[in-house]
Amino acid sequence: MISPEVEIAIKKAGELLHSARHGVVLTGAGISTPSGIPDFRSRKTGLWTRDDPIQVASLTAFRKRPEVFFNWLRPLAQKMWQARPNAAHIGLAELESAGLIKAIITQNIDGLHQEAGAQKVLEVHGSARSASCIACRKSYPESSFRQVLLEGGIPHCPVCQAILKPDIVLFEELLPTDVWEEAQWYCEHADVMLVVGSSLEVVPAGGLPYTAVENGARLIINTLSETYLDQQAAFLFPYDVVEIVPKLQAAALA
Repeated sequence: MISPEVEIAIKKAGELLHSARHGVVLTGAGISTPSGIPDFRSRKTGLWTRDDPIQVASLTAFRKRPEVFFNWLRPLAQKMWQARPNAAHIGLAELESAGLIKAIITQNIDGLHQEAGAQKVLEVHGSARSASCIACRKSYPESSFRQVLLEGGIPHCPVCQAILKPDIVLFEELLPTDVWEEAQWYCEHADVMLVVGSSLEVVPAGGLPYTAVENGARLIINTLSETYLDQQAAFLFPYDVVEIVPKLQAAALA
């Protein structure tokens, strides 16, 4: 239950978004957990409480033990492909459509922002919605390898038969340079930065809001966990994103 005091703060935060000339959003796993996609670092339910990421989700694992990698990826990919955008995804897409948000930077690989209608989405950790051949570099949409993966197989390139690597950033890999540089640019020019569903623990993406604040942006944080920037936030909402983001949207568009 949201208290009257929090409702007032939401209204003021919405007014801040309404006045933004260059609003930017960073989202993390917490925006997609309401859609049924597990996060990675929650103490009891996070994926890394069950698996060592280096053993199952690293570039070494993919190259040397592809069957282990795909066995790990399979149930997660299935949840992602079954998931649908929730009210928080839709609320952010509406804010972008209204011109109040210039870009959504996401740590997520599920593609739900785009499915919700967002246009400028910067996926700093890549996407599970496509894969690339490790030999000939040809790219394929997930629809072309989904069935093979779900049936327990390892997807191969139909052109050269090499293994397809999902376009997600694995441990031991660098972030995509062009996407990262664009994300940094948006944060350097932001006057309002909204963080949704991210604990800001994963580097370097977790440092982007700091870049925005250092360049004069006002900060709004809506995530259940504490972050290192809580004390610098103009507004802090440690509540369910599905409840808060639509309220922020309504207040910003009022």
